[in-house]
Amino acid sequence: MPDAADPHIEILLVGMNGDLRGKRIPMTAEKKVWEGSVRLPTSTQSLDIWGDDNDDITGLSLTIGDPDGTCVADRRSLTPMPWASEGSMQVLSTMHELTGEPSFMDPRGILAALLHRFAERGLTPVVATELEFYVVQDDWRQTGKPRPPEVLMYRDAPDGFQLYDMRAVDALDDYLQTVRTWAKAQNLPADATTAEFGPGQFEVNLLHRADALAAADDCIYLKRIAEQAARKHGLKSTCMAKPYAEHAGSGLHVHASIIDRDGNNILDAKGGEPTLLNSVTAGMLQTMRDAQLIFAPFANSYRRFQPGSFAPVDIDWGFGHRGTAVRIPDKDGAAARIEHRVAGADANPYLLLTAILGGMLKGLDETLDPGAPTEPGKEPAAGTGRLTHDFLTAVEDFRASPFIRDVFGERYQKLYGDTKCKEAIAYLRTVSDFDYRTYLPRI
Repeated sequence: MPDAADPHIEILLVGMNGDLRGKRIPMTAEKKVWEGSVRLPTSTQSLDIWGDDNDDITGLSLTIGDPDGTCVADRRSLTPMPWASEGSMQVLSTMHELTGEPSFMDPRGILAALLHRFAERGLTPVVATELEFYVVQDDWRQTGKPRPPEVLMYRDAPDGFQLYDMRAVDALDDYLQTVRTWAKAQNLPADATTAEFGPGQFEVNLLHRADALAAADDCIYLKRIAEQAARKHGLKSTCMAKPYAEHAGSGLHVHASIIDRDGNNILDAKGGEPTLLNSVTAGMLQTMRDAQLIFAPFANSYRRFQPGSFAPVDIDWGFGHRGTAVRIPDKDGAAARIEHRVAGADANPYLLLTAILGGMLKGLDETLDPGAPTEPGKEPAAGTGRLTHDFLTAVEDFRASPFIRDVFGERYQKLYGDTKCKEAIAYLRTVSDFDYRTYLPRI
């Protein structure tokens, strides 16, 4: 057997819930990765949040013999793993059927297929993500709940809000320095790191890429870095959308523009009326309820949509307005772009970009009107729709949507919708401690 300190390569698949699964292979057998001989059951990518393949509702596992697929490695995503033995590497892959075509269940493959539709039009999305996450004490398995790092506590309570507070950054500097060092080692385009509202909550911005698949890879790798660095420092990171009832939720904001073959930003209004920018904004707004299950994929995700918070509840847009679902930071020049502010940090970045870019594509193919922008201090225009606060409602909207069927494919719409329906029903059937504390003494 190889020694535990021997270098290895991990070939990784991205699951439905943004989880990473795969195989660890000794570097002496690295050629298996590149010759396409690493296999896993295709049902690996149908696993729900509990790791169940749900063969009884999907028919994609033992019903059809649980067939293998091939893990086709993307060499562009090859990076070192600074937390592992020296010389160890990781690489992302796309699941392919043994017949050669990409699996309909593979999130990387789904995004790649949508990007092909942009390429057919001579267009390239330019994308950046902003990931928020919490760092918590590593006793959550014993206590059953998260609590902020001790250095941010005073007498067992968080020591105030920490928004942009450099003292919070300094207090966890060792951890954040590890995140930065490892991001640099993996050549991730990490930019600013800021302390957010919640105790132990941070945001890391990733720079724009003219390759949306690589931007999603960056985001999934950043999540892994945050987790591994936390382990090194005796902490845990979490991308739960709402780990604390009393503190801010964590989002995953997306900035996007579109360039043509000559590198020109087609959303640039050039000082005039932002007609195309308005239309792609309308495309995202018109498809937002249909795609909310992608932006908020778990029961906990819906605790984040609260009035008066920075998580949007209305399907609206505005210029420079951080309270809207779609914000336009700039309408003129090379930086003209949209910022999509709906998704939680728990969203799968590949499916998230597919949904957002799919809405933008709708706005490119049609001439759409987003309605009046929402202005700071004012209510959205009459008739503005609202996001749902209910997990099962989002499931039903997703399952019935022609837009979702077009962008994600009919088979994936059914797989994802049926799997999330099971999760939503399990949540509704669970009697919580809140139920007991509130109703048992009184009813």
